[in-house]
Amino acid sequence: MDKSILSEYADMKEEIKDLCRRISEDQKWIDRLQRTIVSDSVTCGKKGKKPIRTVKIKGFPQVEIERRIELMKRRQAKLQMLETDLIKKQMQVEEYIQTIQKSELRTMFRLYYIDNLTWYQVAMRMNQIFPKRRIKYTEDNCRIRHNRFLEQVA
Repeated sequence: MDKSILSEYADMKEEIKDLCRRISEDQKWIDRLQRTIVSDSVTCGKKGKKPIRTVKIKGFPQVEIERRIELMKRRQAKLQMLETDLIKKQMQVEEYIQTIQKSELRTMFRLYYIDNLTWYQVAMRMNQIFPKRRIKYTEDNCRIRHNRFLEQVA
């Protein structure tokens, strides 16, 4: 197992976020279409250039609604598959983090990758976890230690 699992895990989380956003947009679109009434005027035959009469037709855009529902169902199925894969990847990430020698770095990696915190939030949490540390953790400090570790592993 190598460090590429970390970036793959982060990419997969972003893909799931994007898919969730698309599903919610589909749901909004379906709701909007279900409230929409479509109307059209249709001519019934012609006598020369003039229509005999015109009829106004009203209804719901049922075909478009069904198409959107089918698309949303496919996306939901894909989301379930991705979430299952994400759980497997998370287990691999946790196993990789366990291979790190220093406890302090393991904690940083867990906060950043598993808990999905920003570097600033990681620094604040590290300061809470290790309050007696002489030099306080900063956003840059945590990020640089992370990057150095990954460079050493390569």
